[in-house]
Amino acid sequence: MKTICLYFEIHQIIHLKRYRFFDIGTDHYYYNDFANEQTITNIAKNSYMPALDALLQMIKENDGYFKVAFSLSGVGIEQLEVHAPQVLEKLQELNSTGCVEFLAEPYSHGLSSLANKESFKADVTKQMGIIQEYFGNKPKVLRNSSLIYSDDIGELAANMGFDGMLTEGAKHVLGWKSPHYVYRCALAPDLKLLLRDINLSDDISLRFNDRTWSGYPLFADQYINKIAAFPEKERIINIFMELSALGISQPLSCHILDFFKALPEFARKQNITFSTPSDIFSKEESVDVLDVPDTLSWIDEERDVSPWLGNPMQREAFNKLYSVADRVRIANDPRINQDWNYLQASNNFRFMTTKPSNVGLDRGIYNSPFDAFTNYMNILGDFINRVDNLYPEEIDNEQLEGMLTTMKNQGDEIGAKDTEITRLHAQIEKTQTALNKMREKFEKEQELVAKLTEKEGGEGIKDTNVDANIVSSDLGKSPK
Repeated sequence: MKTICLYFEIHQIIHLKRYRFFDIGTDHYYYNDFANEQTITNIAKNSYMPALDALLQMIKENDGYFKVAFSLSGVGIEQLEVHAPQVLEKLQELNSTGCVEFLAEPYSHGLSSLANKESFKADVTKQMGIIQEYFGNKPKVLRNSSLIYSDDIGELAANMGFDGMLTEGAKHVLGWKSPHYVYRCALAPDLKLLLRDINLSDDISLRFNDRTWSGYPLFADQYINKIAAFPEKERIINIFMELSALGISQPLSCHILDFFKALPEFARKQNITFSTPSDIFSKEESVDVLDVPDTLSWIDEERDVSPWLGNPMQREAFNKLYSVADRVRIANDPRINQDWNYLQASNNFRFMTTKPSNVGLDRGIYNSPFDAFTNYMNILGDFINRVDNLYPEEIDNEQLEGMLTTMKNQGDEIGAKDTEITRLHAQIEKTQTALNKMREKFEKEQELVAKLTEKEGGEGIKDTNVDANIVSSDLGKSPK
């Protein structure tokens, strides 16, 4: 039986502002708040909300038959929290159906997997924390930024405990093989891989509204029939795209959502199901090793990392940024960390590309790749100066880590002593309360002795004195 694995990415670009050389050292805020708010508000209105409403309707109308997966970058979540919290609320509603899986990815939507293993692990771990906070589940499947993958990255993911990863079904990697199977990592055989079907995914995300395309117009029954026509053994159909394809890349006016809503009905007629990545990994065995010695991605015809690192400007900016990766991670300063996440985002390097692309690239405020490079390097210069000012450059990473570890240990020790002091204060107060009660009891006994002495003229004094002596004896004992 064939199954469709439908996955959507949600990420939001953090727009940088125009930053001059003379701003270095005087202005430490790097972002265009107006552009950020305008962009996310537009996408939420014209894409995210109508698309998520449609997907929720599909789940409810099909009673658990339709399933879907998402991954959200941490910086994207931050933008949604501020400008479009209704999107997160809708995702939580989708999550409550039990038909949705949320995947792990780098918090920054950056390229740390290509530069620094420890930074990559920290990046993914941070994103997993916020996913668990919002949706209550710890992700078991990893999707790297732009489906970036190699054997080394797969091994790293396996060491982090993931069951599997998503990546691109690139022709130069697959050769004669089909993307419609589960594969396994060459260096970590326990890590399973799902490969994106390029044609089926791009038919929707890139070509759906293209009137010059030979497949236009695309109807849901035709689409499902194409899937049903694959050989019987090719059971795993992976359709991956950005959620913004529904409403932005392909406008709502072209009836893209009507197309999606019709898919479950025609799939059911062909005995085709829908599954999340974890569903597939739990049920299907891998059929073969996938050898990926060189890094691949889902961008451009080459399906490699050249869109971000293809020219000297991009590599210079990339190397300069990650030259302080260890210091940023060791220092763990909140404000530095936030800027670090935003500056890592892959779009900052994509704006510098000089490659021709069949996918339109909006450079935003930049007039050219060199303009994007200059602006980014000015900001990066200020950022690195701030890191060096916090922790002087002459202190190497090992010394810095040792110093910060010592400071942390001293802080823990001070905290433990504060806790002990609080406990002793509480014990003293308890002891003082007990003493006060015994003193009150003794004083009452003394008053009773005096009254009896006055009334009886000395009779019974002996026995009463015995009681008084007992009280005096008790008072001399310190309560525990």
